[in-house]
Amino acid sequence: MELSLGEHRPRNVGWARAAALLYGDWGTSKAYVLGLAFVAAQFASLPIILAVCALTGLVGINYGVICAYFPDGGGVYSAARSQGRLLAVVGALLLVADLTVTAALSGWSALSYLTSGAEHIVWIKFAKDHIAITTVGVLMFMGWINWFGPKHSGSLAVALAAPTVIVVLILIGISVPHLTTHFLEPRHESLSRLWVQFVSTILALSGVEAIANLTGVMKLDPGSSNDNPKVGREAAKAIWPVALEVVGGTAVLGWAMLSLPKVLGQTMHLFNRDDIAAALDKRSEDMLRFIAEQFGTATVAPWFGQFFGWVVGIVFFLLLLSAANTAIVAMIGLLFMMARDGEMPRQFKKLNSHGVPLIPLIISVALPSIVLFAAADFESLAGLYAIGVVGAVTVNLGSCTFNRVIGFTWYDRVLFGMTFVILFAVEFTLAHTKHDALFFVVCVLLGGLGLRAYTQKRQGLTTLTVTREVAQIVNPETVAGLRRELKEGEKIMVAARGITPVLRFALEEAQLRKAMLCVLYVKEVAVYFPSGPAISGRGRWQDDPEAAAIMSLMLKIGKEKEVTVAPVYAVSEDPTTTILDLAATLGVDYLMLGTSHRLSMTKLLKGNVVEKVAAGLPEDIQLIIHG
Repeated sequence: MELSLGEHRPRNVGWARAAALLYGDWGTSKAYVLGLAFVAAQFASLPIILAVCALTGLVGINYGVICAYFPDGGGVYSAARSQGRLLAVVGALLLVADLTVTAALSGWSALSYLTSGAEHIVWIKFAKDHIAITTVGVLMFMGWINWFGPKHSGSLAVALAAPTVIVVLILIGISVPHLTTHFLEPRHESLSRLWVQFVSTILALSGVEAIANLTGVMKLDPGSSNDNPKVGREAAKAIWPVALEVVGGTAVLGWAMLSLPKVLGQTMHLFNRDDIAAALDKRSEDMLRFIAEQFGTATVAPWFGQFFGWVVGIVFFLLLLSAANTAIVAMIGLLFMMARDGEMPRQFKKLNSHGVPLIPLIISVALPSIVLFAAADFESLAGLYAIGVVGAVTVNLGSCTFNRVIGFTWYDRVLFGMTFVILFAVEFTLAHTKHDALFFVVCVLLGGLGLRAYTQKRQGLTTLTVTREVAQIVNPETVAGLRRELKEGEKIMVAARGITPVLRFALEEAQLRKAMLCVLYVKEVAVYFPSGPAISGRGRWQDDPEAAAIMSLMLKIGKEKEVTVAPVYAVSEDPTTTILDLAATLGVDYLMLGTSHRLSMTKLLKGNVVEKVAAGLPEDIQLIIHG
């Protein structure tokens, strides 16, 4: 099955499912951001955590605006396309790199939470069933779920997100009484080093790109239609609750992590700061579970701490699976969109029986699996993450800042521009400090651009550099405007002043368009009544020898050419006004006039009818002047 240009994927994802898909990515950020922040700066990491929360909230605000303006997909590919096809593809490939690492990282972290930070998580056996589960197997399972479409995977995300919110609220509730500033430390490094640590901890932005790409399958706002789609309200209902939970929850739990020394003496008999830091480092991959165990023990009893730790581990294991699912859903939509626009092979557009692009589904599972087998450890895998998503979001916001086609307000552009500058600095720092990440994203770009070049070669397309003036002349909108469709039932009116070439031209056009031809003859009466009404009316064209000759000939030739000819006769002292009135009254689509060959003095004294008609003709009637 293949979609044509006029078809659309079904809009069956409501705001609740969209929010759950977003939470599956955003909500998981706290599962590994806290641990990575502690590894980077230990007890001086609170400013880094708060800065990550602030940037996450700022990007969320930006994408809340973007989703309202892009109802058919507001990710980097759609936004950058107005600035250039190559830029759009580069942005999309950056996002593919991000989504690939997101799926792999989420699967790895999910298994870490299930095994309480075990070092070897590629193969895991459950003692009861002795079933081997791998991270790759988990991704394949998520791919199988997505075989049935985003509606069903969204339903799974709803089921996974709800208990996570409850667990996070309980975790915050039992940790708040133990919050303290006693163990917070000032920054240990210089400001430049602190900036690098902040940049390396940004792991929570790809969800907004995923939700932006899903606007094309979101349910429409009330009062909108497929011809005029609007999803701003649905998108806002999906983004804002998730953003508030992620920003607020991450900040509070980050503070709770740095307050752990207050209870570790009671729960683990650790009093030395170095021993405490070593314990936190050891559990950095499942920090939330560690927080739940310690605060649960300090609040209730050791048994409750162990029980609540298992609950948190299982819940975040499932939520991290939802994050992998969100990445798969977004990558499928992105590859399909590029194939639909001719940037990827047309085979990417083939759908299965449930309307899911088949080859993009396979790719979205295969790429994270390859990255998983290639990664040495969790830290190296996390190091590949940010450069792709930050690059994609930067391209998106930069494109929106300079976009003159979409009706963004000036304060929208200020918001986009400010965020763009911050993220550009982050991307530059990542490229400078994380060489493995730079190599990875370059490989993705080279592979994607190579596939694009192959696709265009197979399609017979080539790239030609032209000036902006030439590009504006041949842009798709201009070409589409020149391809006016021929519609039966149109009306053409030609004003006759004799047997002139314009009559033959009018007959040919009416025959080509299968239109009715109204032949107008205006008998001009050159009299003036200063105190009376103007002479205007209709007589019988049969009684006017000149008009009768014209009408009879046109009726005869029209019958031969199978053109319906309707004679229109009028008497008037002002031919221009009469022509305009009759054209509007009869509802014609085209008005044809022959150019005048009168002498200059005559034109000066009587005026040019063509110029007067052109000045007063309604915009919906096209004027054709034949000379």
